[in-house]
Amino acid sequence: MLKDRIRKYLPVVLDLETGGLDNKKNPILEIAIQLLEYRDNNFELGELIRYHIEPFKDLEIDPESLEFTKIDLSHPLRNAVEENVALKNISKAINQQRSKYECSRVILVAHNAHFDLGFLVEAFKRNKIKNLPFHPFSVLDTVSLGALATGQTVLARICKELNIDYVNELAHSAAYDAEVTAKVFCKIFNDFN
Repeated sequence: MLKDRIRKYLPVVLDLETGGLDNKKNPILEIAIQLLEYRDNNFELGELIRYHIEPFKDLEIDPESLEFTKIDLSHPLRNAVEENVALKNISKAINQQRSKYECSRVILVAHNAHFDLGFLVEAFKRNKIKNLPFHPFSVLDTVSLGALATGQTVLARICKELNIDYVNELAHSAAYDAEVTAKVFCKIFNDFN
């Protein structure tokens, strides 16, 4: 059972795109979670949930971050929601998955996971949402897993070594990066098993 695989932790893959590198002064602009299913002692991709997020008021956006991510905040099809809506909806989906697999905690899986966790902690604080669904400091980082499994730390290079398709033009979208990171996590964990 999944709850027996990682100390009763449910792994949930997450990626954020942000308006800078400072989790106290820069906003989250995109968030995506890739839920995982567990069948025959193997992890596989489940539902992907993503949101474009309206920048939280009074936070600063570093123009270089928009240049890097190619996020157009004024794009008419962006359909951004308020940060607290996205956080509450993602928390609900995560908690439903945690209950489904009878896990006691949820552990964040991400590429450079502590970066994402820092932004999440600050977002939950500023929105006065009490229950962060993830463990407050333990993470599973695909940088470390990739270094162990392939000798690489860059997501694109890890994917190349693991024969996982990686399209540079799609990178730096929270949804795409969450999906690719989940494939890396599944491949490494399933091969280890």
